[in-house]
Amino acid sequence: MQKFIVAQNLCKRFAGVQALKDVSITINRGEIRCLAGENGSGKSTFIKLIAGIHKPDSGQIIIDGKNYKNLHPIDAIREGVQVIYQDFSLFPNLTVAENLALNTQLEQRRWLVNQREVNRIAASALAQLNVEIDLRKTIEELPVAQKQLVAISRTLLHDARLIIMDEPTTALTRKEVDALFQIIKRLQRDGISVLFVSHKLKEVMEISDCITILRNGQKVAEGATSSFDSAKIAYHTTGKEFTRITDSRKKEISGAKPLLRLENLGKAGAFRSINLSLATGEILGIVGLLGSGRTELALALFGMNSPDSGQIYIDETPVRIQTVQEALSHSIAYVPEDRLREGLFLEQSIGRNIFISILDSLLTRFGLIHSRKAHDIAQRWMSELNIVAAAPHSPAKSLSGGNQQKVVLARWLAATARLLILNGPTVGVDVGAKMEIHDKIRDLAHKGIGILMISDDLPEIIRTCDRILIMHRGQIVENLLTADCDENRLIHLMSQLK
Repeated sequence: MQKFIVAQNLCKRFAGVQALKDVSITINRGEIRCLAGENGSGKSTFIKLIAGIHKPDSGQIIIDGKNYKNLHPIDAIREGVQVIYQDFSLFPNLTVAENLALNTQLEQRRWLVNQREVNRIAASALAQLNVEIDLRKTIEELPVAQKQLVAISRTLLHDARLIIMDEPTTALTRKEVDALFQIIKRLQRDGISVLFVSHKLKEVMEISDCITILRNGQKVAEGATSSFDSAKIAYHTTGKEFTRITDSRKKEISGAKPLLRLENLGKAGAFRSINLSLATGEILGIVGLLGSGRTELALALFGMNSPDSGQIYIDETPVRIQTVQEALSHSIAYVPEDRLREGLFLEQSIGRNIFISILDSLLTRFGLIHSRKAHDIAQRWMSELNIVAAAPHSPAKSLSGGNQQKVVLARWLAATARLLILNGPTVGVDVGAKMEIHDKIRDLAHKGIGILMISDDLPEIIRTCDRILIMHRGQIVENLLTADCDENRLIHLMSQLK
């Protein structure tokens, strides 16, 4: 294959930290290469070097045969390098159409905006992904999945020769992922290269031709995707062996008392006739396509989306949950999908994010926080969940995605939750942290906490849960024992839903 980008012996150091050390990677024309590694492994640094955002301390970058000693972002763009970052880089106050057409309008040096032309450009971009999004809506009005699709669509409008996708499927459903993969394959047929950065091992194996794995700023493995399996990728990514869990929990769950039971629970426009039970110590997974009602159901149980029919039972006692305070009074906790916007106070310390759920119990009679108790609680849960940080007073925004997710978990565990609702518990989390979170979820279940787990990651659901519910258009349509199904069966069942 013809080489497009050759990165040779790249090194980069930030404030004494070696982010990359002697990394060499070649990206060929029409190649789909996966770049894998934990948070902090150097993936983002490598991307920013070949996009011209950072300058390497040593090494060289050759694009299409031209050696760039001082690569600038505009040089990379002119060579056809396009990057889709995790934060989408969209204008929240502009419409979908304006975000998609803006660069084209600027390139044409238009003084006046032709709205009809803007809409045509935007519609054409979305059509390539085979999705429908209201062009008149502002970006801030869209759910995360649609923001991601807009960001991907925008890159397809330009003359890209390499598209770098940094965790592009984080908030996408399987149907949307399939549509994206079709686009990627078509780009490949057109000779466009794709550098695909993802924590989702199944997607890595499915879409890539070859894999490069970074750990601690160094390249530790590289080769054709066919020479890897999930266990091998996990090992090279983390440096640890992960044994497959064979959970023999069926017997102990079958004798457990119901912790939660829902009887004909409904919310107009969201879900209806929901009947389910969750035993003490059981992990119940919920899957479904976008719009299935699963998140709305979770919010109803946490008092943020009050049901208007049916009954909720806790320990077989009917309860009323119409506010978050009422949910907390029944020891129900909710870990949201979007931890950055909904789960964390990013500017506050790790410790404050952890003990905020039990703040009242830490106040002295003068209304001040008992600092020693607060510190001990934060330290305990940082140790319990292996949260990697300098100290409890470090800001939450300084943590990696996996450690931020652990902080959100710690907050509710500190509040002694009995029912834990997890919505996308490992979204955007690297392989090592994901395995640790899965182990912790199982450990919590063994200690008697009932767990309701919503996820688009089917291998995660199968690996972790005892039972799986499939939701569709606001109803539960399948109730499966995990032991009786595999990923292919789940995909088949979900693909049959219309």
